[in-house]
Amino acid sequence: MALTASTMIPLGEKAADFNLLDPASGSMISLSAVKKSRGVLVIFMCNHCPYVKHILPALREFAQDYRNSDIGIVGISSNDVDNYPDDAPELMAKLALGFPYLYDESQAIAKAYDAVCTPEFYLYDGDLKLVYRGQFDDSRPGNDMPVTGSDLRAAMDALLAGTAIPTEQKPGMGCNIKWKAP
Repeated sequence: MALTASTMIPLGEKAADFNLLDPASGSMISLSAVKKSRGVLVIFMCNHCPYVKHILPALREFAQDYRNSDIGIVGISSNDVDNYPDDAPELMAKLALGFPYLYDESQAIAKAYDAVCTPEFYLYDGDLKLVYRGQFDDSRPGNDMPVTGSDLRAAMDALLAGTAIPTEQKPGMGCNIKWKAP
Protein backbone atom coordinates (compact mmCIF):
# COMPACT_ATOMS: atom_id res chain seq x y z
CA MET A 1 0.00 0.00 0.00
CA ALA A 2 1.32 3.42 -0.92
CA LEU A 3 0.32 6.09 1.61
CA THR A 4 -1.08 8.99 -0.39
CA ALA A 5 -2.51 12.37 0.64
CA SER A 6 -5.51 13.90 -1.10
CA THR A 7 -4.83 16.69 -3.58
CA MET A 8 -6.88 19.32 -1.73
CA ILE A 9 -8.43 20.86 -4.84
CA PRO A 10 -9.61 24.48 -4.48
CA LEU A 11 -12.76 25.12 -2.48
CA GLY A 12 -15.61 26.41 -4.61
CA GLU A 13 -14.99 24.01 -7.50
CA LYS A 14 -18.11 22.54 -9.05
CA ALA A 15 -18.89 18.83 -8.64
CA ALA A 16 -18.32 16.75 -11.77
CA ASP A 17 -21.46 15.05 -13.01
CA PHE A 18 -21.62 11.26 -13.12
CA ASN A 19 -23.93 8.38 -13.91
CA LEU A 20 -22.40 5.18 -12.55
CA LEU A 21 -23.36 1.57 -11.90
CA ASP A 22 -24.65 0.67 -8.46
CA PRO A 23 -23.59 -3.00 -8.25
CA ALA A 24 -26.04 -3.65 -5.38
CA SER A 25 -29.10 -2.73 -7.46
CA GLY A 26 -27.74 -3.13 -10.99
CA SER A 27 -29.01 0.36 -11.83
CA MET A 28 -27.23 3.51 -12.90
CA ILE A 29 -27.18 6.36 -10.36
CA SER A 30 -26.40 9.98 -11.18
CA LEU A 31 -25.09 12.87 -9.14
CA SER A 32 -28.51 14.54 -9.32
CA ALA A 33 -30.13 11.38 -7.91
CA VAL A 34 -27.98 11.42 -4.75
CA LYS A 35 -27.79 15.19 -4.20
CA LYS A 36 -30.23 16.62 -1.66
CA SER A 37 -31.28 20.21 -1.02
CA ARG A 38 -28.27 21.14 1.17
CA GLY A 39 -25.68 19.20 -0.84
CA VAL A 40 -23.91 15.92 -1.36
CA LEU A 41 -20.93 14.08 0.09
CA VAL A 42 -18.87 12.14 -2.47
CA ILE A 43 -16.53 9.53 -0.98
CA PHE A 44 -13.83 7.80 -3.01
CA MET A 45 -13.21 4.45 -1.38
CA CYS A 46 -12.63 0.78 -2.11
CA ASN A 47 -13.07 -2.60 -0.44
CA HIS A 48 -9.46 -3.64 0.14
CA CYS A 49 -7.77 -0.47 1.48
CA PRO A 50 -6.71 -0.81 5.14
CA TYR A 51 -7.45 2.91 5.67
CA VAL A 52 -11.03 2.42 4.49
CA LYS A 53 -11.39 -0.75 6.56
CA HIS A 54 -10.09 1.18 9.59
CA ILE A 55 -12.91 3.74 9.43
CA LEU A 56 -15.65 1.47 7.99
CA PRO A 57 -17.66 0.88 11.20
CA ALA A 58 -17.59 4.61 12.00
CA LEU A 59 -18.42 5.46 8.38
CA ARG A 60 -21.51 3.23 8.58
CA GLU A 61 -22.52 4.99 11.81
CA PHE A 62 -21.86 8.37 10.18
CA ALA A 63 -24.10 7.43 7.24
CA GLN A 64 -26.84 6.36 9.64
CA ASP A 65 -26.55 9.62 11.60
CA TYR A 66 -26.96 11.72 8.43
CA ARG A 67 -29.37 9.41 6.58
CA ASN A 68 -32.36 11.69 7.11
CA SER A 69 -30.45 14.94 6.65
CA ASP A 70 -30.64 17.23 3.63
CA ILE A 71 -27.19 16.10 2.43
CA GLY A 72 -26.92 13.04 0.20
CA ILE A 73 -24.05 10.57 0.50
CA VAL A 74 -22.49 8.41 -2.21
CA GLY A 75 -19.39 6.21 -2.35
CA ILE A 76 -17.40 5.59 -5.52
CA SER A 77 -14.78 2.93 -6.22
CA SER A 78 -12.47 3.65 -9.13
CA ASN A 79 -9.81 0.99 -8.63
CA ASP A 80 -8.49 -1.30 -11.36
CA VAL A 81 -10.36 -4.52 -10.55
CA ASP A 82 -8.27 -6.62 -12.93
CA ASN A 83 -5.25 -6.12 -10.67
CA TYR A 84 -7.25 -5.66 -7.43
CA PRO A 85 -10.07 -8.23 -7.60
CA ASP A 86 -11.16 -7.54 -3.99
CA ASP A 87 -12.62 -4.29 -5.35
CA ALA A 88 -14.76 -5.99 -8.02
CA PRO A 89 -18.39 -4.81 -8.37
CA GLU A 90 -19.84 -8.11 -7.12
CA LEU A 91 -17.86 -7.68 -3.89
CA MET A 92 -18.79 -4.00 -3.66
CA ALA A 93 -22.45 -5.07 -3.69
CA LYS A 94 -21.88 -7.10 -0.50
CA LEU A 95 -20.55 -4.12 1.47
CA ALA A 96 -23.63 -2.66 3.20
CA LEU A 97 -22.88 0.99 3.85
CA GLY A 98 -26.18 2.82 4.18
CA PHE A 99 -25.56 4.80 0.98
CA PRO A 100 -25.07 3.95 -2.71
CA TYR A 101 -21.60 2.59 -3.54
CA LEU A 102 -20.94 3.09 -7.25
CA TYR A 103 -18.41 1.62 -9.66
CA ASP A 104 -16.30 3.98 -11.81
CA GLU A 105 -15.06 1.37 -14.29
CA SER A 106 -13.44 3.86 -16.68
CA GLN A 107 -11.83 5.82 -13.81
CA ALA A 108 -13.00 9.01 -15.54
CA ILE A 109 -14.92 10.21 -12.49
CA ALA A 110 -11.95 9.82 -10.14
CA LYS A 111 -9.91 11.85 -12.63
CA ALA A 112 -12.65 14.48 -12.92
CA TYR A 113 -12.61 14.92 -9.12
CA ASP A 114 -8.78 14.80 -8.92
CA ALA A 115 -9.21 11.92 -6.45
CA VAL A 116 -5.96 10.15 -5.68
CA CYS A 117 -6.53 8.14 -2.49
CA THR A 118 -9.01 6.07 -0.53
CA PRO A 119 -10.76 7.22 1.52
CA GLU A 120 -11.14 10.73 0.15
CA PHE A 121 -14.09 12.98 1.02
CA TYR A 122 -15.62 15.81 -1.03
CA LEU A 123 -18.53 17.78 0.45
CA TYR A 124 -20.55 20.00 -1.89
CA ASP A 125 -23.24 22.52 -1.00
CA GLY A 126 -26.69 22.77 -2.58
CA ASP A 127 -25.18 24.57 -5.59
CA LEU A 128 -22.67 21.72 -5.99
CA LYS A 129 -19.74 23.92 -4.98
CA LEU A 130 -16.98 22.30 -2.94
CA VAL A 131 -17.01 23.37 0.72
CA TYR A 132 -14.91 20.61 2.30
CA ARG A 133 -12.29 18.17 1.07
CA GLY A 134 -10.02 16.12 3.18
CA GLN A 135 -9.97 13.65 6.04
CA PHE A 136 -12.62 11.86 8.07
CA ASP A 137 -10.61 12.54 11.25
CA ASP A 138 -7.06 12.19 12.62
CA SER A 139 -7.29 8.42 13.17
CA ARG A 140 -5.13 6.12 11.05
CA PRO A 141 -4.40 2.40 11.32
CA GLY A 142 -1.92 1.94 14.16
CA ASN A 143 -2.01 5.45 15.67
CA ASP A 144 -4.43 4.48 18.49
CA MET A 145 -6.61 7.56 17.96
CA PRO A 146 -10.36 6.91 18.09
CA VAL A 147 -12.27 6.92 14.80
CA THR A 148 -14.91 9.64 15.25
CA GLY A 149 -15.32 11.33 11.88
CA SER A 150 -14.95 14.63 13.75
CA ASP A 151 -13.51 16.67 10.86
CA LEU A 152 -16.16 15.58 8.38
CA ARG A 153 -18.96 15.79 10.97
CA ALA A 154 -18.01 19.40 11.74
CA ALA A 155 -18.21 20.28 8.05
CA MET A 156 -21.52 18.43 7.55
CA ASP A 157 -23.06 20.05 10.63
CA ALA A 158 -21.93 23.52 9.55
CA LEU A 159 -23.35 23.00 6.05
CA LEU A 160 -26.66 21.83 7.51
CA ALA A 161 -26.77 24.78 9.92
CA GLY A 162 -25.82 27.29 7.23
CA THR A 163 -22.73 28.40 9.15
CA ALA A 164 -19.20 28.90 7.87
CA ILE A 165 -17.10 25.81 7.27
CA PRO A 166 -13.47 26.36 8.25
CA THR A 167 -11.24 26.66 5.19
CA GLU A 168 -8.25 25.18 7.03
CA GLN A 169 -8.78 21.51 6.28
CA LYS A 170 -6.48 18.50 6.58
CA PRO A 171 -5.91 16.23 3.59
CA GLY A 172 -7.25 12.72 3.60
CA MET A 173 -4.64 9.98 3.84
CA GLY A 174 -4.92 6.48 2.49
CA CYS A 175 -4.02 4.08 -0.26
CA ASN A 176 -3.48 5.47 -3.71
CA ILE A 177 -6.20 4.80 -6.27
CA LYS A 178 -5.15 1.80 -8.31
CA TRP A 179 -5.00 3.18 -11.85
CA LYS A 180 -5.26 0.98 -14.92
CA ALA A 181 -2.17 0.73 -17.07
CA PRO A 182 -2.32 3.18 -19.99
